[in-house]
Amino acid sequence: MQGASHFKQRFYSQDPELMRQLVEQGQSPVTLVISCSDSRVDPALLTNAKPGELFTVRNVSNIVPPYGPSANFHGTSSAIEFAVRDLQVPNIIVLGHGRCGGIQALLSTLSGNDMQRDFIADWVSIAMDACRQFVGDPDNPGSQKEISIDLLREHQDLVERASVQGSLRNLMTYPWLRARVDAGNLQLHGWWFDLESGDLWTTTPESPTLLLPVI
Repeated sequence: MQGASHFKQRFYSQDPELMRQLVEQGQSPVTLVISCSDSRVDPALLTNAKPGELFTVRNVSNIVPPYGPSANFHGTSSAIEFAVRDLQVPNIIVLGHGRCGGIQALLSTLSGNDMQRDFIADWVSIAMDACRQFVGDPDNPGSQKEISIDLLREHQDLVERASVQGSLRNLMTYPWLRARVDAGNLQLHGWWFDLESGDLWTTTPESPTLLLPVI
């Protein structure tokens, strides 16, 4: 309640013009941020954004599911659709982070420790390809890599960063999103925030590397 009071004082009493414009003219955010629900990594705080600058969708492990209209519920996909087709944002950032509980759950499941949860295990399995590029396909022995699941659990950051790139690839499966990228009207960015050091790593869909530190 104190935080809400401070917000009202700052944006409605001291400097009301911004909120007046947002009310009268509607929102026109410059960036869609797809981030994790983790309480330690808030996109608005991390980027020092003001109201109206970011259109944000948060879910476990900042995962973008591949394009697939169906009768099921699609919270993340509907937010992406609204941001791209209606708000026409010029930028999308997939924001991952260190010590991600969802990625930890994924690696635990791959180690044979099934989660006793209703939704999480199936959801994070979307990021399975982030692991496969390191450990290979268990049904195809010729594809095995040098890194075991146990070792990968000790270096979870590799999977977290690879998962960001996987979400960037999944974004490109949305036909109306890809059309805007191909037309040069939309740019995709991958970020990974190091929770321990505060460093920010970045990549693009065209980058051959698993993100590079920039800040």
